[in-house]
Parts: sequence; structure tokens; C-alpha cells
Amino acid sequence: MSFLNDKTILITGGTGSLGQHLIKTILREHTPRKILVFSRDEFKQHQLRATFADYPSLRYFLGCVRDRDRLERAFYKVDYIIHTAALKQVPASEYNPFEAVKTNILGAENIINAAIDQGVTKVIALSTDKACNPINLYGATKLCSDKLFIAGNSYAGGNGCRFSVVRYGNVIGSKGSVVPTFLQLARSGKFPITDRRMTRFWITMEQACSFILRCLEDMEGGEIFVPKIPSMRIVDMALAINPQAIIEEIGKRPGEKLHEVLISEDDADRTLELGDHYLLEPQFPWWGSRASRRGTRVDEHFSYTSDRNDQWLDAAAFQHILSTL
Repeated sequence: MSFLNDKTILITGGTGSLGQHLIKTILREHTPRKILVFSRDEFKQHQLRATFADYPSLRYFLGCVRDRDRLERAFYKVDYIIHTAALKQVPASEYNPFEAVKTNILGAENIINAAIDQGVTKVIALSTDKACNPINLYGATKLCSDKLFIAGNSYAGGNGCRFSVVRYGNVIGSKGSVVPTFLQLARSGKFPITDRRMTRFWITMEQACSFILRCLEDMEGGEIFVPKIPSMRIVDMALAINPQAIIEEIGKRPGEKLHEVLISEDDADRTLELGDHYLLEPQFPWWGSRASRRGTRVDEHFSYTSDRNDQWLDAAAFQHILSTL
């Protein structure tokens, strides 16, 4: 029996690319009591109503994670929350830093407090590879958000509300990301690449949704879950989209890394390997006594970076993924 059957799930940022795919996945594989779509965009909510007209279990809340009162109302009698809402564009966050802080950090605080006050059972928040050893404001806000959600377990105390985090790389096909941009540029025959050496972690939308829901079911509170996913050079990705394209190297943008990190060496001492993913244990005194993990502890010098990965996407594999979008 599905753990989501007859449960009420709320998705912040539910009208985004990932939020919409989560809705499809949950409706396809589970029978929830309700799915609450929480977002600021009334037009996208209107479009979702038309797309999911045959699903009366869907509800729509207009609101922003910056608004604590609205969250309190929306979280009433909610069992599980999947937090996907964020300001995630690196250049936009560099140019509008106060807005990124209000949404990504203060919004996280609001979600934690409202979830505890309303008796939500589980909250899982989405993070990013840019939160590990951050050099840009977006990554810094998500690192802060991650730490707030992990600390939320202590704030919840004995009321039963538990918080965990899922951290992964770029979602192929996510709106506003590099893949849709390059698909639009494919006909021009020219791709602007910031650095030919640049590598990134990649995950499909289907893989991301499946992993999130699996972690939501397995979480005990306090973990950061990291899937094992492949890397690919940005220049190889561009040539997979258009093999005849001219590569124009334009230099790194503000706040941009050459390679991304999902787990740093500094976190190796609390990292477990569990088959197809890693788990970063929280630094709480109670974790060791209640954890039921049977993972293998990684080497003390372990790190998980996009340039030293043992999984790589080639052009054929990437083209196959694009054909499924």
C-alpha cells in the first residue's frame, strides 16, 4: 500500500516544471486524498486546472512562501510538504540579492514554523549542488535554507514534525535552464559557452521526482539525500544538440563555478553510501541512536564533484533523454 494513499500533500512552487511533474507522478502512482498546489502564479494555476480537470483531488492556493499567515492557512491538515519554491537563477540572484534572501531563506523559516504549528508530519525541501561550498548568492541562500530545515527537527521537538533535504544537480528540461535555452539556439548554429572545461551534474525530471518521493517515504528527519547521477561537459551537451554548432567561449558569469560539488570533503565524515545514493547524516546527538541505516561510510577524503564523477553522459544518451521530453 502506498504511503501517499489517503494523505494530503502540499507542493510549494507547484506550478513550476518540477512541481507539475511531481503532480503527474503522484496521480499516476498513488491515490492521495488531496494535492495542494501552492504558488504565486494565477495564470499557471489556471493552466493546471485545465490540464488536470479530471482530478477533483487537486486544490489550488495562491500565495508566497514569504507570507507566514498564508502558509499557516494552507498547511492546515496537511500530512506531507514538498518544498520546491525558490528563486534559482544565478545571475538574477546576484542582481537582486535581497529578493533571493527573502524567498529562499526567510521563506524556509516561514515553512518550518508553519509546518510545526500545524502538525505536518514530514517536510522535504529541495536543494542544489550550488549549495555545497557556494560561491554565488543563490548557492549561499540554499545552503542556509538546508541548514534551517535540518535544524527544524530540533525546533519541532516531540511534536512529530520531521524535516529532510534532497540535493541534486541540473534537471534536464527544467524551465529557464540551459537545455531549453540551447534548444532554442540550435538553429542559429552558434552556442555561447562560458568555459569549454565546464562540467555539470544532470538528472532527468522523472528521476528527480522518483527520488524525491522515495526520500519522503524513507526519511527519519535530518538527512540530506544525494542521488548518484552522471556528469557531462557543457560543450559536449551543446554538440549533442547540434553537432555542427560553432562554440563561442564567452567567459564565466558572475558567481559561476567551473565544476559543481554535491558532497565536499568536509562532509565526508558524516556521509554514508547506500546503493544508488548518498546520505549526509545530521550532526545531532540523537541521530546515532535512532538511525536504522545500513550504509557504508565513505573514505575520509571522499568528495562528489562533477569533474571527477564515475558516471558520464555521452551524446547518444543525452539525445535519447531529449527525445523523451
